Amino acid sequence: MISVRNVSKSYGEVQALKGIDFEVAEGEIVGLLGPNGAGKSTTIKILTGYFHPDSGSVEIDGRDVITQTKAVQADIGYLPETTPLYPNLSVQAYLKLVADMRNLPPEERPALISEALVATGLVDHRARLISHLSKGLRQRVGLAQAILHKPKLLILDEPTIGLDPTQIVEIRNLIKRLAEHSTILFSSHILSEVEAVCDRVIIIMNGEVKTDDRLVDLAATTDAVLILQTETEGVQDLLLTIDQIETVERFESRDGYPAYRVCGASDVTPVIYDLARQENWPVRELRQETMTLEAIFNRLATAA
Repeated sequence: MISVRNVSKSYGEVQALKGIDFEVAEGEIVGLLGPNGAGKSTTIKILTGYFHPDSGSVEIDGRDVITQTKAVQADIGYLPETTPLYPNLSVQAYLKLVADMRNLPPEERPALISEALVATGLVDHRARLISHLSKGLRQRVGLAQAILHKPKLLILDEPTIGLDPTQIVEIRNLIKRLAEHSTILFSSHILSEVEAVCDRVIIIMNGEVKTDDRLVDLAATTDAVLILQTETEGVQDLLLTIDQIETVERFESRDGYPAYRVCGASDVTPVIYDLARQENWPVRELRQETMTLEAIFNRLATAA
């Protein structure tokens, strides 16, 4: 659905993108992440045809964004960070305006508008002025205009920004429903939202793709966590006698129990289990460690 090859973009002497590459397959929900100034917004503007890259190629659904800009823009749904709404129009009048601007077939417009209203939960609000809507409802109107023409690709830039927790859950559930019919590129600074919605993440820092992987694979580590019921002497020294184990860090669990983070080149939980059984340690918990998206993001930011 999206193919980005060796794309670079500069603003004067500032190089925003430095030859980035990535692909998004049809049906995926992919999070596009990056700190401010990393090149994330530039990437979105190139994908949506608002900017052209200095070099490289971009294709969406097999079409070249540079040479077929209008055709690409007609086929994608885009919700920018600042939702493009007309406050003096009703919800239904606004969607009629969008249908007109998109040159949708007149005979199909009533059904398309009705479907967008149903999909975004706006049926009961269709006659209300946009200026009278809450921020959460306005975000839904923005999503309604993005899906009005049933695009294969949805690009959502910070769709939950400024919303309260209840509104965020509503938009999150809506995005999941939309993913049943569309490929979604989802940009957000709220990492928990990306974890809740996306299958895969692309992290851009300093104009380069630092990570492009499935969330489940990113979270996996070879580290293990051992938590004991009571303090036990010699645990750290005995763990370090095992060849596969590289380092052992002593800490306290959230509940105040003695705990050890054990690092190795491969999964070391089986050998820890064998040693614990042999030494009759009072094991409370033994698990393979996983990393949160926040921890992964912060580690990459520190390295950058």
